[in-house]
Amino acid sequence: MTTTTPPSSALPLPEPVKIGIVSVSDRASSGAYEDKGLPALQDWLTRALHNPVHFEPRLIPDEPEQIAQALIELVDQAGCSLVLTTGGTGPAPRDVTPEATLAVADREMPGFGEQMRQISLRFVPTAILSRQTAVIRGKSLVINLPGQPKSIAETLEGLKGEDGAQLVPGIFAAVPYCIDLLGGPYLETRDAVCKAFRPKAAVRHVRTGD
Repeated sequence: MTTTTPPSSALPLPEPVKIGIVSVSDRASSGAYEDKGLPALQDWLTRALHNPVHFEPRLIPDEPEQIAQALIELVDQAGCSLVLTTGGTGPAPRDVTPEATLAVADREMPGFGEQMRQISLRFVPTAILSRQTAVIRGKSLVINLPGQPKSIAETLEGLKGEDGAQLVPGIFAAVPYCIDLLGGPYLETRDAVCKAFRPKAAVRHVRTGD
């Protein structure tokens, strides 16, 4: 039996989503320099998603208690389905974001960190020093990203060749289906930025305007 896609006017609009974005930096949080992590996260997510997004931003120092508390508030109180952090994932003594993230986790999702390091290794051998990870808390996905805006975009989006073909998948391609499995809103991505992957049975059609 042949199935057809309903006309665009009959499709539901993309669901609104609440996303927590956290920049972890001693110097930026103290005002020593301008934070670039939060604008980079917000810009990429706005370009990547059709969904109306309400951002919950936090700029905090490299203190494990403050990082853990921010993640708890964003998930348990603000109701964010997705939380992205940037910064504090290296081997320096003050880099404690992964430890603070794991401390509030119900389950770890190590594949995200593994893929981020694979992407970064295309550029620098020191990518093996990064300790990014991802976890589930309740029904929310929390992902630690690198600190540089360029690296944030590369790890989320992946790598493309000169012809536009995907060479290495970015981690965000797996995020929408993970959110589905956790019972969160249906995230609809813009294919030109990052094409989400879902099993055929999990695909819904929404009105995107594209």
